[in-house]
Amino acid sequence: MEHEARSARQLWVEDDRARRRMPDPVRTAAVRAVMITSVTLVLAVVAFFSSVTGSWLAFPVTVCAVVSTVVATWSVLDIWITRQVWRQRNGVVSEPSSTARPPLRAKREESRAETPSLSEAA
Repeated sequence: MEHEARSARQLWVEDDRARRRMPDPVRTAAVRAVMITSVTLVLAVVAFFSSVTGSWLAFPVTVCAVVSTVVATWSVLDIWITRQVWRQRNGVVSEPSSTARPPLRAKREESRAETPSLSEAA
């Protein structure tokens, strides 16, 4: 009985809500960062093996790996910066959310309407 119920369920369930595609400048920055990071990892492995074997290439490759690490760090930061810039330029929704506070002017007008003026109180 349990086996039949288990086989009736689907193994893979599609999610109705698809993830939106990243904007093109952000995708470009992400691809660039992946390429630079992969080259950095290859350089680090080559530097490690050449230093273990005592090759003359150990020092130049190690220097290149250190420089490449700095560049890879910047490229990963570039993804974040590009995404923030794109959101500022294109992705801002200019309507308040439901949790947004009402404008102060509206609050003041409501409080003035509730409290009687001095001439009415006298």
